[in-house]
Amino acid sequence: MDEPRIYLVTPPLSDGAEFAPMLDAALTAARVACVRFRVADDDEALIRRVADPLREICHRHDVALVATDHFRLVRPLGLDGVHLANPRLNVREARKALGDDAIVGAFAGASRHQGMTLAEAGADYVSFGPVAASDLGDGQIAEPALFEWWSEMITTPVVAEGGVTLELAAALAGTADFIAADSAVWDHAEGPAAGVCALSALLGQ
Repeated sequence: MDEPRIYLVTPPLSDGAEFAPMLDAALTAARVACVRFRVADDDEALIRRVADPLREICHRHDVALVATDHFRLVRPLGLDGVHLANPRLNVREARKALGDDAIVGAFAGASRHQGMTLAEAGADYVSFGPVAASDLGDGQIAEPALFEWWSEMITTPVVAEGGVTLELAAALAGTADFIAADSAVWDHAEGPAAGVCALSALLGQ
């Protein structure tokens, strides 16, 4: 298995311009495959305001930027795809709306069955989590054995997310294709650049 790649998840944002310097610092410091942005309020106008400055930074660094859930805004905002965190949203519907060249990823909680269903529906990746205590999903932990089984049996790339620490990232490096970090980078004591550098080093990049 190749070294896992870094997938950054932003905190819930209310001001994309204010967050932009932190994102730029992180993307300058180490190689990142993808950034998923979240917003503090599920409001279309806010999503647009947050996305614009982040898109400019991500594309300057040749990093994909994906929205959370709002797949119908992907094309109008010039984004690279969507992450479907809401289980009521349909992978096939998002794929039909966005076409084959867009990223369509989906969250499966800690359910192997749900992950297989999403992969069969055509998801570009499936994410499992949380991997530690987190407010992600229903709180049920996605255990290491789930990632081990997936990496052996399923070809669809898998993302580990939710409560990811630097130590957990190192432990999951052999079975996850992407490590989705949030507070481990953004809340790092020495800043996001140091956080993403530490993560990159642990993943052998």
